[in-house]
Amino acid sequence: MLHGKGRIELRVDVETWRATLLRDGLVEIPVDGNIAVRAGLLTDLHRDPADRFIVATALGGHDLLTSDRRILDWQSELVRVDARE
Repeated sequence: MLHGKGRIELRVDVETWRATLLRDGLVEIPVDGNIAVRAGLLTDLHRDPADRFIVATALGGHDLLTSDRRILDWQSELVRVDARE
């Protein structure tokens, strides 16, 4: 969706991009009930459901690579890496 809206640029189609990331070691984490509950309990984070699921997933013991200013500025124990650098 971000690619379709012109907010990110990809040099290949989305399916190829995903396949390349998986081949290079990216591990997809399925959203489960624990993540959904954690997302609903987040405080002081904006209401965007997708961002809440992303943050809740990362809070399960993962570092989050993001360029989203609202997530980067959010005060919490979330371990994040600024993708803009």
